[in-house]
Amino acid sequence: MRIATALLLASLLWIAGCASAPPAKDALYDGLGGRAGIEALVETLLFRVSDDPRIAHHFKDVDIINLNDRLVEFLCVQSGGPCSYAGKDMAEAHKHVNIAEADFNALVEDLMWAMDQRQLPRATQNRLLRRLAAMQRDVVRRGPPPPEAPLLTPQP
Repeated sequence: MRIATALLLASLLWIAGCASAPPAKDALYDGLGGRAGIEALVETLLFRVSDDPRIAHHFKDVDIINLNDRLVEFLCVQSGGPCSYAGKDMAEAHKHVNIAEADFNALVEDLMWAMDQRQLPRATQNRLLRRLAAMQRDVVRRGPPPPEAPLLTPQP
């Protein structure tokens, strides 16, 4: 399952490439159910994330109401809806958080689960994931490699 998710994410990143801003008002926004559908999706996602032991710790000190509101705005804009986003860009919003690739993949899995729970068609899910995939590089921390282990000298 993890390999399939990683392959899906890699494929989405490849397809998204250098994604441009989403068009103003398009079928994805309608496919997500408009603002009400996006609000329901975000609520479902946040409940799932709060119960996910892989990533819940990243959200324990977060203002969940503000996060909910910003996610709704963000997804509304990303899906081409008639919204404006008042939050930070992805790089700025995540610069203080040490998010590993596994954490990002867990969130993607939770989003896929939430979309299934909301009974969104697979084509709609894939369109949203394609739009979001390009943001992975702004969220995942690719800090310096860990220091090499010191060489041990043989003991006589």
